[in-house]
Amino acid sequence: MKTLRSTDVVIIGGGWTGLLMAKELGSRTALSVVVLERGGPRKTQDYAADMDELDYFVRLHMMQDPSRETVTLRHSPSERALPIRQFGAFLPGSGIGGTGEHWGAVYPRLLPDCFELYSKTVGKYGVKKLPEGHSMQDWGITYDELEPYYARSERELGVSGKAGNLKGKKIEGGNIFEGWRSSEYPMPPVKTPYFSDLFGKATKSLGYHPFSNPVAINSEHYTNPDGMSRAACAFCGYCERLGCMIGAKAQPTNTFLPVIQKQKSVSIRTGTSVRRIVKDTAEAYGKARGVTYIDVSGEEIFQPADLVILASWTLGNNHLLLLSGIGNPYNPATGKGILGKNLTHQVSFPAAQSFLEKPLNRFMGAGGIGMRIADLEGDVLDQSNLPFIRGGIFQGHSVGYQPIAIFGSVPRSVKSRWGAEWKKASIEYYDRTGTVSFSGEQIPYKGNYIDLDPTYKDHAGDPLLRLTINWRENERKMVEYMTAKGVEIARAMGAKEINPFPGYGDYDVTRYQSTHLQGGTIMAPSPERGVVNTFLQHWQVPNLFILGASTFPNTGSANPTPTILALTYRTADAIVDRYLKNPAPLA
Repeated sequence: MKTLRSTDVVIIGGGWTGLLMAKELGSRTALSVVVLERGGPRKTQDYAADMDELDYFVRLHMMQDPSRETVTLRHSPSERALPIRQFGAFLPGSGIGGTGEHWGAVYPRLLPDCFELYSKTVGKYGVKKLPEGHSMQDWGITYDELEPYYARSERELGVSGKAGNLKGKKIEGGNIFEGWRSSEYPMPPVKTPYFSDLFGKATKSLGYHPFSNPVAINSEHYTNPDGMSRAACAFCGYCERLGCMIGAKAQPTNTFLPVIQKQKSVSIRTGTSVRRIVKDTAEAYGKARGVTYIDVSGEEIFQPADLVILASWTLGNNHLLLLSGIGNPYNPATGKGILGKNLTHQVSFPAAQSFLEKPLNRFMGAGGIGMRIADLEGDVLDQSNLPFIRGGIFQGHSVGYQPIAIFGSVPRSVKSRWGAEWKKASIEYYDRTGTVSFSGEQIPYKGNYIDLDPTYKDHAGDPLLRLTINWRENERKMVEYMTAKGVEIARAMGAKEINPFPGYGDYDVTRYQSTHLQGGTIMAPSPERGVVNTFLQHWQVPNLFILGASTFPNTGSANPTPTILALTYRTADAIVDRYLKNPAPLA
């Protein structure tokens, strides 16, 4: 094994959190920083010449290769887990920028009560309302503590939207149910496409409060505080599963990477697959000495470092800690251990596929552009007489629809699923179909967790990560209730026919859910309940910090990226202002 010269900081992962932390440390300190990314390099110029629907929407060329590294899945500990051979329920990215390159750029904040899920729910409904087998707990931080960092991230990425709660003042046209905001969005909302406008008018007629979805997509030319300028969106329709060809969508490569490239103290190595975080002792407590990785030539390398920052995706963070023997793995049978606990996956489904009379121009759109309602989200929804707790957001998005990937949606009145009748109907309804979709919360349960698979191994001979996850009655009842609401909205939009969502059975690995998995390395104000403290510092290894949604004790209805970046800013401040002056536990 080759040993390199020691660096001050090594960051594992070159996505949103890894590049943000590298930018902050590189611009605010004299530390030497090395970023290790297993994928290849990416830049905006590449996307301008490579907008291929078949390659990216169908063959998923921006995603992790499951033939080299995948995960296994089972619904309960009594089952044998089997490898996922093709990603369907979630799509982990690969390469510089990670999933932040192919995301839809939806940028809502979590509701304030999400950070105090257990105490707020019990305080409002009593302990008997909690689902059986839950493992709900509070985060240890509050929305108020995180608000300045939310605002900072919105300015950095450039978010288009309309405030609905500005310093406590409710503002019509924005999300009046959101937590208070210290400032307006940096840009006004993106223009509303036709289908989304229908959704907004229909929900308003039903007594809801529609608002333009906040997105990290430019509604106008924008220059962020670091001097990075990006053009306004052109509504090309090629957004999710691709990088933006003109840079209108905020991505790590067009926001953070250009700043990093000006800093001589920061270097990025691509094609580096990190295999272990190395500790100086076999005991539970100790100090990280660096990491071992396999470079693009296949050589094993040891990179010593004084500070290690784990900034991979949720599953990657858990996998590397488990392989490295850092932390106490969770055992659901005994309730002991923390690492791997509280695996959650955002509830997301097409509540009502709607077939309308008029063409929708659905080929135009981008990412998460469109309208939403939050009247049925979290503590906004009165759950006193409902058979479930929590809730979620309805949306009428205009994401841009492609002729290959999306072709074939027809109402149930069309009986054929192939042949001339099906083709004729598919062509007729291609531009007359829109989906009223729902995103909601999955409650954390004791039986949903992450560990190492005892049977299957990856290309390097290491055990695969094993997911044990299933929906419970709380989620199934929520989906049933929300499907009926979605159908009601579709009818108000004037839908000619509606395909309601059939409901949840067992967790389905083949249907895309979202790439929003959380948990496993959760935060807490004490080591008995969390892997990391509220500054995302490992409780047992104080020179190891863990970034990303793996630190969330629970999911929310809102997409996780805004909270991920807000927490990363907070951790960067803690490292620069406190840890570097006294390298010790921060909590």
